[in-house]
Amino acid sequence: MVDRSGIFAGDDPFQIARDWLAEAEASEPNDPNAIALSTVDQDGLPNARMVLLKEVEADAFVFYTNYDSTKAEEIEQAGKAAFVMHWKSLRRQIRVRGIVSREDGAQADAYYKSRSLKSRLGAWASKQSKPLDSRATLMGEVAKVTAQHGPNPTRPPFWGGFRITPVEIEFWADGAFRLHDRFVWRRETMNKNWTIQRLSP
Repeated sequence: MVDRSGIFAGDDPFQIARDWLAEAEASEPNDPNAIALSTVDQDGLPNARMVLLKEVEADAFVFYTNYDSTKAEEIEQAGKAAFVMHWKSLRRQIRVRGIVSREDGAQADAYYKSRSLKSRLGAWASKQSKPLDSRATLMGEVAKVTAQHGPNPTRPPFWGGFRITPVEIEFWADGAFRLHDRFVWRRETMNKNWTIQRLSP
């Protein structure tokens, strides 16, 4: 049994993640739910970018994007992804590695409807990651889709969520003299129980 207490206490890593995120929401000035999402292309070359985590579910993490984007293409090809969530104000981070599946049903519809109208229309207008000759072209596309879809656009078929179901979650907290605290939760498959181990800083 690994001795864990304080901010690391608990038997559910997703609840620990929710607790840490809730603390960050009170202290981080901007986007406490930002994650650095990592994927690999077909040649194995890594890619990373910031996206916003939208849900911490009972057993997974969910974010949303354009399915025609580079990140989505790389996720679909590999079926796996990783991310790190870092909070400077708390001096903590969470690292996640796992298997990815689409969330393109009612849950994605509900999240899309919760966004501002301009963001919903922007999702229709942007051909994410594709070449763009000017901002004027983009704004012209926004005007066009606004006329087409009106004040209550439905979710685009090329836009939705991805669910990362982890096989590994690491919780890290800054320690004095760089003697940090690290605990990693691992499982071989989604159906296996977690093993928990303290790691050297």
